Amino acid sequence: MKTITVKLPDGVDAQLTAAAQRRRTTKSAIVRAALEDALARNGKPRNGSALALARGLVGCLAGPGDLSTSKARLAGFGRS
Repeated sequence: MKTITVKLPDGVDAQLTAAAQRRRTTKSAIVRAALEDALARNGKPRNGSALALARGLVGCLAGPGDLSTSKARLAGFGRS
């Protein structure tokens, strides 16, 4: 395996260090995976719907499912 040197801004290095600690892996492994992903896409945007891209966020908050079904919650909506 070849070795290269990459200069990163302090903020990016801090994010990379934190991600490596969270994932219990090395910074090199994260950079390698990101680079392989970017090269495999060959500059093309990722495919998928907005739902597919946000799948991990869907349902992560508690609250009423649909505010539009409650006339009490809509009372005065849109009025100054």
